[in-house]
Amino acid sequence: MLVLVTRLWARVRGRVSWWTPALVFGGVFFASWPLMALAEPSGSEIVRPETYWWYFVVTASTVGYGDVSPSSAAGRVVGVLVIVGGIAALTTVFARLATLLEQARGRRMQGAVTVDVSDHFVVLGYTPGRTEPMVDELLADHARKVVLCAWDDVPAHPMPDRDVLFVRGDLTDDDVLRRAGVQRAHSILIDARDDNEALAVAVTADHVASNAHMVVALRDITRAQRMRYVDEKLQCVQWHSPRMITEELKDPGISEVYTELMSHGGADTYSVRLPESLGAVPVEHCQTVLGRTYGATMLAARAGDALLVNPDWKSDIPATSVIYYVGSRRLTPAELAKTLRTTS
Repeated sequence: MLVLVTRLWARVRGRVSWWTPALVFGGVFFASWPLMALAEPSGSEIVRPETYWWYFVVTASTVGYGDVSPSSAAGRVVGVLVIVGGIAALTTVFARLATLLEQARGRRMQGAVTVDVSDHFVVLGYTPGRTEPMVDELLADHARKVVLCAWDDVPAHPMPDRDVLFVRGDLTDDDVLRRAGVQRAHSILIDARDDNEALAVAVTADHVASNAHMVVALRDITRAQRMRYVDEKLQCVQWHSPRMITEELKDPGISEVYTELMSHGGADTYSVRLPESLGAVPVEHCQTVLGRTYGATMLAARAGDALLVNPDWKSDIPATSVIYYVGSRRLTPAELAKTLRTTS
């Protein structure tokens, strides 16, 4: 019996339209008014046109202010019919709303919607266990929305618990990328299943996007030059460096800074240990000496097991600490100690 009722309700709910509650309300109104006129005594206030519509609304909606009510037993029976009809009409309204909400949620979960956002991040491609941490990094700043656009083999939204919009389809199709808002995006990540696919997606994304910063994750970084045939401003990042990928998306150009620092020549990263004889050295003094004397910048200091990245200028660096800095050449401990002592 329960199964039959469930099936009947599902069938009725699927056929409910916005006209249904209107027809129910109208039918009950025009049927109950003459019945109320027959049931109530002659001259009763409740059957007057200026009164009955008010009585009908408050009774059918089950608000029931009680300012107007039938005085006869037959009139109360008609009132019960009004209440039942009102409940039936309201039920159809709620059923219709529930159906619409369910359909909308289903479309969102299936990636069939067109997103209405701009200046957002678009991630083209989904890899289980890899994409989630990158999306979390993008969401951590709370600065921009994130849209995940995946291939058709992803059947439903893979991250429904996160504040991520989802679009699904062929990533080499202009219409699919437009549904993901690629043309209005701040940054676009192409994280494909292989480098050949990445090239195909990059061609389409470059065609659709206007001024978005485009980042391509490559397994073979030597293909970066070929990728730039698509767009010379396109930025390629090693696929195995997801943290650098997300930083490049948020701050365009930062991967080039990292690459330059890790390359030989120009400004390189070095380390030097402070002699014990110096004692504690103020960070401000150390930064000033490095900058003015050697054109270098201190990045971090290691005191024992503690690594202090970008240490506070008002703090001190203990003796024997290791300083990490960016400069044009390597400094010896004696050279740095002498400069720190003689420079005030």
